[in-house]
Order: sequence, then C-alpha cells, then structure tokens
Amino acid sequence: MPKPIIRTYSRYTRDATALLGGLIRAARKERRLTAQELADRAGISRGLLQRIEKGDLKSGIGAAFEAATIVGVNLFDADQTTLTRHLIQTKDKLALLPKSVRRKSKLVRDDF
Repeated sequence: MPKPIIRTYSRYTRDATALLGGLIRAARKERRLTAQELADRAGISRGLLQRIEKGDLKSGIGAAFEAATIVGVNLFDADQTTLTRHLIQTKDKLALLPKSVRRKSKLVRDDF
C-alpha cells in the first residue's frame, strides 16, 4: 500500500479556511438554521458541513462555497492583515453566540 501524502498548508491558507468556516457558522446561527438544515439545502452531509465550519482543509471547496452562498457570506478578501482582523472578529462573535442551535420542541396538548 502506498504511503499517504502528508500535505502542508501555509498559515494564510489555514487562516482563510478557518475564517470562511467561522463566517459560515456565524451566518447560519444568525439565520437560526440548524447544521442539518443547511447541509440539506447545500446537498451535503451534516458531517461535511461541520468539518467546513471547523476549517478542515480537506473539505471540498465547492461544498464550502455553496454553504457560504446559501447563508449569504461574501467571499474573497485577500489582504493578510484584513484576513487576520476578520478572523479575530469572527472568533469573538462566535464566542458570544450559542454553541448550538436547536429547534424548539412543539408544545404537547395533553389536556383532554
């Protein structure tokens, strides 16, 4: 069996991927979408969406861009200082948002 290829990524690439994932997660939560709802709309699995939101570098770029488009994230800001500033702002914003989004359960009417 051939050896797996170990790929290295630049800091800029890691930061850009983390920023895009964070922006997608923040926009999804602001729109009160669950991960499953966004994954269904994007035509991907919930696991793939979670990897995209975590900034996994092995996630498909098309899937990441589709999820970003659905939640209204504008793409491409190429300057390194701007990218870093956006990444810090997104992390701060995510710290203020709830860790998970859940649908409210329907009230059961059991007063026969």
